[in-house]
Amino acid sequence: MNEERAVAAAMDGTAGFLYRTDMVRVNEILQQKEYKACYEAISECEKTRIFCRHNMSHFLDVARLAYIESLKRNIKVDKEIIYATAILHDIGRHLQYRENIPHEEASVLIAEQILEHCHFQKEETGQILEAIASHRNEEIRGCADLKGLIYRADKMSRLCFACDAREECNKSDEKKRLEL
Repeated sequence: MNEERAVAAAMDGTAGFLYRTDMVRVNEILQQKEYKACYEAISECEKTRIFCRHNMSHFLDVARLAYIESLKRNIKVDKEIIYATAILHDIGRHLQYRENIPHEEASVLIAEQILEHCHFQKEETGQILEAIASHRNEEIRGCADLKGLIYRADKMSRLCFACDAREECNKSDEKKRLEL
């Protein structure tokens, strides 16, 4: 494919995987120095953790589950907003381990700084931060918006029914996902 055709294909969305541009800002988040540092800190804190980890697999599971639900239920939330929220929702987890700061609060503070550098509009940033702040709040379980999508996807992403450490986990059985 020559350069002119490649640019045209990228502009009209027919280029395929090589020229995908619909997740530009999400990729910018992943390249942010602070994001990388926080992600590494979480990895270090969870190195010997036997329970659920807060790694890229978890973040992307949450993103994919939330996006699928948004399509199935016709909940109008942009895919890039869903993915941005999912990869940031636990990014402050290391501060909970190290400084006992609730991770949803720490994640909001970190995400706000990161989003500022990734061209998200003020309204989008507010929506993302609100979803991060409330992703552990059961009261939003039934909401048909970004907050509800992230809350439910976060819970659905856990595979407690297949976990080797299920018996040692301090979550009550009501909070564990014991069925597919």
